[in-house]
Amino acid sequence: MAAHHLLARLHRCFLPAASRWGSGHRTAPLALGAQAKTCGCYFSTSSCHNTQFYTDPVEAVKDIPNGSTLLVGGFGLCGIPENLIGALLKTGVKGITAVSNNAGVDNFGLGLLLQTKQIKRMVSSYVGENAEFERQYLSGELEVELTPQGTLAERIRAGGAGIPAFFTSTGYGTLVQEGGSPIKYNSDGTVALASEPREVREFDGRHYIMEKSITGDFALVKAWKSDRAGNIIFRKTARNFNQPMCKAARTTVVEVRPKSYSQPQQWFLG
Repeated sequence: MAAHHLLARLHRCFLPAASRWGSGHRTAPLALGAQAKTCGCYFSTSSCHNTQFYTDPVEAVKDIPNGSTLLVGGFGLCGIPENLIGALLKTGVKGITAVSNNAGVDNFGLGLLLQTKQIKRMVSSYVGENAEFERQYLSGELEVELTPQGTLAERIRAGGAGIPAFFTSTGYGTLVQEGGSPIKYNSDGTVALASEPREVREFDGRHYIMEKSITGDFALVKAWKSDRAGNIIFRKTARNFNQPMCKAARTTVVEVRPKSYSQPQQWFLG
């Protein structure tokens, strides 16, 4: 199955400001003598793509080093990059910090990497359907940072937007705010590592806690269509966490169908 998927790898590189002439860009009127003329200038700080294509998913992920932080797209089992996850099984990369909506199930998704103990820490919002995940967490083999789902989505979005932290009311008055939520247990069941308390501020009479953004070394996502320039489109609800994760990682590896092209105006991410 893996050979039938086109995999695009996008490297982010930032460009200096550039200017262009033409319609479709912001314009500013300049008074030149008695006659008013219009100059259209466009200044961009967005990133360009250094795109590479693979037909073998192992080739696409083989240089992901041990200890990497991976942003893995999908919601539940919808829109997950299953072929890229399978490729990580073959490369044997260890010490992964996996940021994902969920931890997969015992025999699919990230659950496969848990079985081989390639994941060191999970940053997730829902982990209730994986028995191996539960066993490793309670026995002290796995670190777990549980995050409210909306907060997780915003932490990733903020990371892609260059925002280091933000305030939210979600979690105020709970262990999320107070700290002490177990991240890792000792083998005897005592807490080896606990979450830290959050900074609290009051805005308009309401309390908010500070959450730090999330960025990753690599994002592994699944898309529906792409072009040869690296622009991609997601199908319906499979858009979920895939889109913001692309923006929050230094390098994005995208799993798409072969020869799946679409019109430029339809791109969700380019």
